[in-house]
Amino acid sequence: MDLKASLPRLKHAASGNFFLIAGPCAIEGEQMAFDIAGEVREICDRLAIPYIFKGSYRKANRSKRDSFTGIGDEKALGILKAVGEKMDLPVTTDIHSDPEAALAAGYVDVLQIPAFLCRQSSLLEAAARTGKVVNIKKGQFLSAEAMQFARDKVIEAGNPNVWLTERGTTFGYQDLIVDFRGLPVMQSFGSPVVLDCTHSLQQPNQSSGVTGGRPALIETIARAGIAVGVDGLFIETHPKPSEAKSDGANMLPLDKLEGLLERLVRIRAAIRNP
Repeated sequence: MDLKASLPRLKHAASGNFFLIAGPCAIEGEQMAFDIAGEVREICDRLAIPYIFKGSYRKANRSKRDSFTGIGDEKALGILKAVGEKMDLPVTTDIHSDPEAALAAGYVDVLQIPAFLCRQSSLLEAAARTGKVVNIKKGQFLSAEAMQFARDKVIEAGNPNVWLTERGTTFGYQDLIVDFRGLPVMQSFGSPVVLDCTHSLQQPNQSSGVTGGRPALIETIARAGIAVGVDGLFIETHPKPSEAKSDGANMLPLDKLEGLLERLVRIRAAIRNP
């Protein structure tokens, strides 16, 4: 896929670097979104990394009834659109039902399909019909090989702009593992493949009802993904993860992102020029 053709606002698409999808788990407010997007854009411009800003406008899959779900759909989507326009960046958010595809497509450049919904045919087809890039997260219950069929649903609905994202496979009740063999398997289908370095380290189904995580291992997962040759990385980040309203337990502190990306760019360069 020609990333620049499908995302005209994407910078550094010809740099040879991996692309980065990064931002907070959820949109908590306008200033917070602009602060994170601005800092990450500055880092990515310096390192020539193609950057897509991410933020969920609504969190539909929550462990507890009183968990944070969002600040309001139209308000959060408006913030995403403003970030994209004012910062000249492509932006992405996740969708959860068929009507949300057309709604979100009016505000963002990439529609993300959550892992639990990756087999929902009507949702994939609705996303495809918008003409936006469709990023499908691999279900925690699926093999890499099975993702070919999710990809095919989007393509057969008339949209060739598909990405696939690895986000770990369920291991027991409260852990996930990443099988790095799955990255080249999914790449063999012909679509860009992304590694979600934060959700792959979730620890779901905690007795507290709040999902845990192992953020100290984000760099380990990211390094391995770049070494395998993944096309893009997905990293949720926040200035103060402990105060985040969603998924704080597995987000990368924003002040650690620059050093991590610098090291990953060096690994990428070593692989491209052995």
